[in-house]
Amino acid sequence: MSKNSTKKNDLTLIDEQSDFIIAIKPTGISFHDEDVLGSGLFSEIKSQYGYSELYPVHRLDKITSGLIIFARNKATAIAFQQLFEQHKIQKFYLAVSDKKPNKKQGLIKGDMVKSRRSMWKLLRSQNNPAISQFFSYSIGGGKRLFIIKPHSGKTHQIRVALSSIGSPIIGDPNYYSNSQADRGYLHAFALQFTLNDTLYSYVNKPVFGNEFLTSVVSENIAKLTQPWQLPWPPVTKNN
Repeated sequence: MSKNSTKKNDLTLIDEQSDFIIAIKPTGISFHDEDVLGSGLFSEIKSQYGYSELYPVHRLDKITSGLIIFARNKATAIAFQQLFEQHKIQKFYLAVSDKKPNKKQGLIKGDMVKSRRSMWKLLRSQNNPAISQFFSYSIGGGKRLFIIKPHSGKTHQIRVALSSIGSPIIGDPNYYSNSQADRGYLHAFALQFTLNDTLYSYVNKPVFGNEFLTSVVSENIAKLTQPWQLPWPPVTKNN
């Protein structure tokens, strides 16, 4: 985490390098501008921090909070694009569900296709699959905390993956529409990547949401602050 951490109007930058920035996306804000609701995250950061040049390299869903990368020049944007395509950026997410999963850890893998409205669904086929690994932890009251490592970057991937094992995310308006919550409980928790021969690691604990801030969840999150060191099994084409 950089000593250059700054904050304006609740849009926090936790690192500001010459070639990229790491920002914290609040839950409930869209990445792109919305006609009725106003400016999205990208426009707000570019405007509030006075960047004349800024490039998005990945996105987070509206319900998702947490770490997000922006490139500060075109060459770095291309470099990040290549890292993502080569699966050389490790991403880790936290989620909470109050539904019992049909397995407590493992691999979720399958093709994704559009379903009704703006939803997606997971198939058994493996032509171009979405791949996610996860561990989960009991946090009482029939709820579980999940840490998820996606190996692909499909739209709604984690939301669909957890729904497919019977544990839709609390507060997810698409995949758990009857869930009443103060937010969608999905958070981009950690990033690790190497750029220009330098290793960068970032961890950001969620700071909003009653379910994320209970003592038992906080204790579990405190044990996960180096998620790249968890015993993730190797993923192969035959998994």
